[in-house]
Formats: sequence, structure tokens, C-alpha cells
Amino acid sequence: VLEELGIKYSILHLNEGHPAFALFERVRSFIEDEKMSLEEAIKKVKETSVFTTHTPLQAATDVYSFDMMSNYFRDYWQRLGLSKDQFFSFGINPDAPNAGFNMTVLGLKMCHQRNAVSKKHSEVTKEIWKDVFAMDDKENVPIEYVTNGVHIPTWLGDELTRTYDKVLGEQWQHLEDEEAVWSRVEEIEAEKIWNMHYTNKVRLVNFVRERVRQKWSNEGIDPLVAMAEGVMLDPDILTIGFARRMTSYKRPNLILHDLERLEKIVNNSDRPVQIIFTGKAHPSDNPGKKMIQNIFKVAQNPRFKGRIAFIEDYGEEVAKYLVRGVDVWLNNPEIPMEACGTSGMKASLNGTLHFSGLDGWWPEGYTGENGWKIGEETSDDTRDANAIYDTLENEIVPLFYRRGKESFPKAWAEKMKKAIMSISPHFSARRMMKDYLEMFYVPISKKIKE
Repeated sequence: VLEELGIKYSILHLNEGHPAFALFERVRSFIEDEKMSLEEAIKKVKETSVFTTHTPLQAATDVYSFDMMSNYFRDYWQRLGLSKDQFFSFGINPDAPNAGFNMTVLGLKMCHQRNAVSKKHSEVTKEIWKDVFAMDDKENVPIEYVTNGVHIPTWLGDELTRTYDKVLGEQWQHLEDEEAVWSRVEEIEAEKIWNMHYTNKVRLVNFVRERVRQKWSNEGIDPLVAMAEGVMLDPDILTIGFARRMTSYKRPNLILHDLERLEKIVNNSDRPVQIIFTGKAHPSDNPGKKMIQNIFKVAQNPRFKGRIAFIEDYGEEVAKYLVRGVDVWLNNPEIPMEACGTSGMKASLNGTLHFSGLDGWWPEGYTGENGWKIGEETSDDTRDANAIYDTLENEIVPLFYRRGKESFPKAWAEKMKKAIMSISPHFSARRMMKDYLEMFYVPISKKIKE
């Protein structure tokens, strides 16, 4: 496409292995268009290509059978001047040499610049792929990391945006990766932070209720279904949000592990809690679908008094209401399966407090004062579920409902400010882009000019 448009590019950056055949096409282009030898073309491709791996899941890695590769690429490897065995060698995983042609292995072998998407993920990635580099010690595996970031203007609530324009300065969006800019959030009164958040919380509850009302009006749904879909949500109650792809390693039903204990937490007459779930399972992920069914079944149970809800049709609109409107963002993946995760970043920059296991980006973001952690360095369902309940009962719920002379949870609002100040600059898309520039793009460009 770029060639047809007459656009000359100098660097190829691949996100995951899916498009890695483009590396071979670059080799072909250099051989045929620039009259390089095969060795010269491969060397140039390696030096001017970046490969980012986004997941430790083997199921997310494309592996094609050798028969399929032979069928589609027989003419191609001949065109490159390679034998079949030479061509296949670029995609053979030494840990499973007979499994087929591995696209992630191709990316790792054909790019000298490689990165994972969080510090934790880089450690996991080095362990997974160390044999590709024939290394016993993962510490020396040449895979860097650039932690993901989020586009702040897209996910930030309107009231906060207007407040930041006044407090941080009108140019703050051009300086969003600088700690000094965000330190000015300290100047915003805690009550103002809370009031903006509460406004978003009311919007979230009204949004959910209106969806249920329309469904009731159009379809005449069962009252228990209406309850399960959030008609009884209350903006004055501590609200936990869990919104992401529904799949086993993300453990969406972990907080439902002990329903007796959960019932006592959500139905506490003085300090109640409500939980909003939303998300979709991959069409072929049957365990994920069953988890959604289980969550909905629990939400329909009258014993929980409508304080557990599942929102259907999860998408960007629903996500924006949630990251801005819930009080706590729950994330409890099976460690170390979360490569990075960005939903907690989106929530935190709005002041929603992150409550997560130490996986993905959270080991880099957690300070002890800007949210809460779940469990230890490894995962265990029973232990982690109990850690969630313990933290809710002993820390989160008491802090939320603590009222001194003020009519709002001042200590909670101060914690929201700490989350905004500590997370926004370090997990912005601007910081991420600068990292890619400094670590990969600029050094490659300088080398090309030499």
C-alpha cells in the first residue's frame, strides 16, 4: 500500500507476529528493487525493523503447519533465493520444532529491536523465548520493554479536562508526560475532585438504568433480569468495576469465589458495596462464555439485592462511563499472564482507584498510596479471593465511608489525587511514544544516515 502511494519508509514496526511476513517482503524488495544480495537484504531488514510482542499466551501466537507454508510459499522462497529448509528455519521454535512455522519466532529472529509491553512482561517474555536465542540465562536475552500508555484526551472526563486546562495550564496536553505538570493536581480541592467524580458516577448509574428501562419497555424483560442488568444500582454506594475481555486467565469470577462472604460485604447495612461487571468472550472461548453465564446467574440471585450487575454490549461507550464513574477498578489476572493491560490506566487518570494483582503495568504503577494490590507474586484462587475480601473489609470500604466533618470522603478524594498525579505522566501515550523514539526509531534513523 505504501509503495502504491509513493511513500518511502525507512523503519518497519510490527505489533505482534500476525503481520511478520512483511519482513520477508522487505527482503524481497531490497533484493529486487535495490539489487542487494540476500545476505545484505536480511541484514538491513534486521537492523531497521522493530518487533513488539503483546502477550505471553501461546494461544495468541500464530503457528502455521509446514504443509500450509509449503503450499503458499514454495514460489516465494525460490524468489528469495532460499531453500525450503532455510526459509522454514526463520520460524522454527526450538522448544517445539515440529509444531509448525511460528510467527513470533520469525519476528524475534528478523528484528534486532525487540520489546515487551511492560517491565513484568519483559521478564516473562525473556523466559518464554530464551531458547530462540540459545541462552540459558534469561537476563541476557535481547528483549527490551516499552510499557504501554493510554491516550489521555480520549479517556479523560470532560469536567476533569476543563479543570486541568485551568490548573495545569492550557498546554498541559503537550506536556502530559511530565511529573511537574501533574504535581499541580495537589492544588485542586479534594471536594472538587470528589464532586466531579460523583457527577460521573451518577451519569454511569443513569446510563445503566436507562438501558434497562428501554429493554423493559421494548421487550418486557423478567424483573430478575432487570435487577441483574443494574436497575437497582445506587450512586451513593461504593462501586467496583470489572470490565475486560472475559477469559479464564483474567479470572472475572474470582470475587465470586466465596458467595457467603461476598454477600456480607455487599449487603452490609451501614457500608454496602455494589459490583458492575461487563465484557465479552471470544466466540470460540466456551469457558469465557460460561463465566459470563455464572456472573449473570449470581446477579439474578435476590440474596444480593441487585448489588451485582452485568452490563451487556461492552464497547468503548460503556468503558468510558465505567472508567470515569466507578470508585474502584478491579483487576485480578492469573500472574504472569497479563502482558500490560491499559484499562486501569484509563480509570486511574480519572481518579478511579486501581485494585489489582501485581501483574502487567501495576508493578510499575503501584506506590502503596495510589491504589491497592491483590495477593503475592504468584496466583492462587482461594488465597487471592480472600485477599480481595480482606482488603475490601479492612481498607477500601472503611476509607470510602469515612466521613469526618465533611459531607464527602475527603481521605478517599486525596487518594484519588495521588493516583492521578502518580499514574498519568508515566502511563500516557506521549511517554510511550517518546520511549519508542529514544530506544528504537532515532537510533535506527541515525544508523541509516551513517
